[in-house]
Amino acid sequence: DLGFCGPADKSSTSIYGNLPYIAPEVIVGRGYTFASDIYSIAMLMWEISFGQPPFMDYEDEHILVYNIIDGIRPKIVPGTPLEYKNLMKECWDADPLKRPDANTLCNKIHKINLYYQNMSDELFKSEMDNLEMNKVEENYTSSRLFTSKIHNFGNLPEPRNATEVEEQEVFHSKLYDFSIPNNINDFNKSNEQYSKKLSGDSEKLPKEFINLQNSNKYDEKEIIQQQMKRKDIDID
Repeated sequence: DLGFCGPADKSSTSIYGNLPYIAPEVIVGRGYTFASDIYSIAMLMWEISFGQPPFMDYEDEHILVYNIIDGIRPKIVPGTPLEYKNLMKECWDADPLKRPDANTLCNKIHKINLYYQNMSDELFKSEMDNLEMNKVEENYTSSRLFTSKIHNFGNLPEPRNATEVEEQEVFHSKLYDFSIPNNINDFNKSNEQYSKKLSGDSEKLPKEFINLQNSNKYDEKEIIQQQMKRKDIDID
């Protein structure tokens, strides 16, 4: 479900759909268009190339929403054919006017299809092996974000495209999210650095995002403290 349909009792200010596939302009309340469908197709194109749904490593929909409207997209797998990659990036552009229309998209996909149909078996196998080799074998299918439901996000900033540096920062920060420090002092030090970064971005972040991230931060600290206590008991 890409979000075009929804429950009859859905309010006019809310949106309905599977969040990772919903276009940023729809998330901020502009309504569905043919261009927003093209964005959703880009997410399907990424899913085909990677083998898993987009953004499956996210557990918090508010953080995902902020990243989507700030231009963050799923990381493209190295080895993805250049024509396919460029078309996918055109389709998920933050500006709906820069996305191809349905006819253009269909024609470009047809050309890509013909190119690979005329390719020798050896070269085709080599390209597919290269793509498979660069895939990350992870499974996040338990993510609660991968369901269609009603969303209400309030006031959000204007969607934009992220720079390459910003995308890399987000990918590296996801590695931080899944790491547990060796001791609580290391966590406190990392936490202070994270808090400074958060305060620097506070002018762009809606208040509900800041409160949510602060709440998650303290919950994470408490969990790690409990883990460290258990670790000390086991050693004794």
